[in-house]
Amino acid sequence: MKELTVEEQFELIKRGTVEVVPEEELKQKLAKAKKEGIPLRIKLGIDPTAPDIHLGFAVVLRKLRQFQDMGHEVVLIVGDFTAGIGDPSGRSETRPVLSAEQIRANAETFTSQFWLILDRSKTTLTFNGDWLGKMTFYDVIKETSRVTVARVLERDDYQKRLAEGRPIGLHELMYPIAQALDSVEVRADVEIGGTDQRFNIMMGRDLQEAHGQEAQVGLFMPLLPGLDGVQKMSKSLGNYIGITEPPKNMFGKAMSIPDEVMLQYFELATNLPKEEVDQIKKGLEEGTLHPMDAKKRLAYEITRLYHDEEAAKREKEEFERVFSQRELPSDIPDAVVPGSELSDGKIWAPKLLVVTGMAKSNREAKGLIEQGAVTIDGERVADPNSDIEVQTGQILKVGKLRFGRLVLGE
Repeated sequence: MKELTVEEQFELIKRGTVEVVPEEELKQKLAKAKKEGIPLRIKLGIDPTAPDIHLGFAVVLRKLRQFQDMGHEVVLIVGDFTAGIGDPSGRSETRPVLSAEQIRANAETFTSQFWLILDRSKTTLTFNGDWLGKMTFYDVIKETSRVTVARVLERDDYQKRLAEGRPIGLHELMYPIAQALDSVEVRADVEIGGTDQRFNIMMGRDLQEAHGQEAQVGLFMPLLPGLDGVQKMSKSLGNYIGITEPPKNMFGKAMSIPDEVMLQYFELATNLPKEEVDQIKKGLEEGTLHPMDAKKRLAYEITRLYHDEEAAKREKEEFERVFSQRELPSDIPDAVVPGSELSDGKIWAPKLLVVTGMAKSNREAKGLIEQGAVTIDGERVADPNSDIEVQTGQILKVGKLRFGRLVLGE
């Protein structure tokens, strides 16, 4: 990337964001970094509550990569300590606490996927247990003295739960303080996160100032809608596209994105220039671009980004052949159903999707069935509580592009 002026850096950083707080301070930090030749330290905190990265989380990582391409440094803080507390952001009840084993396993998988997006040479990866785990009880009390109860209870999550009579654990009140201490530890210039992280990030500003540091700027990214077009993308809801999914799955899932959120995906999940996204938007509004053609372009760009041009082209051609001509794919893989899962030759419908790899969980499988996305030999599976009689050779179809030829196993 060519060297950008401060104003050009600022405009590029702002693209796709919901809010920068405060904007003027970010401009000042960028100007100072350019003048002194010292890169800014951009912080992202991640609690490893799930093992994989999906397109929703990749929105934040891609913004970090923009900073790196401009010469700045990224500090990734894996919350091995804070994951043991549980982030209450957006929760209507206390979040289950993960075991140390779960945290370590998730962190190992999670961190290996960072480098599909970020520049490893411009990234510092650390774990907040390295400093938070060494604090004494006196240290904790000292830090809490810098924050009032009224300030902590300002967050919407707590107010809603209190109004509804739902419990709030005392440990949850400590989470934003612990997360803010990460900013103090790494002396962050900017902290990035989703809009659901606003309270935590602003708490970081407060504690940095209390420690005599220059306060970080908060940069807030939108939450990418999931494949249902309503709720935010989440692995637990089964409405996600994982960045390590095979090209066929990735392209097929992208083709199921609702028309009304396509433009958000173009802007937040692809590398298309703003001018080209604006042209797509104009074409859709004027009716000169068919939504199906726009969606194929979207699926192509997403697949190309995480695989390559050849894979994206292959899946686009396969989709057009199967969808447009109503043909079966040329290479339907076997979907093995273990005999141990059958009872009188039948299997619970959601379980069928899980054992054949078409869904990661019973909950995700139920959602797919309820959406009408599952057929066997062309007949829709309508009831998520039904039992399916399995016969070798049946064609299981999930969504528009995922097929499996059922095979009875041992």
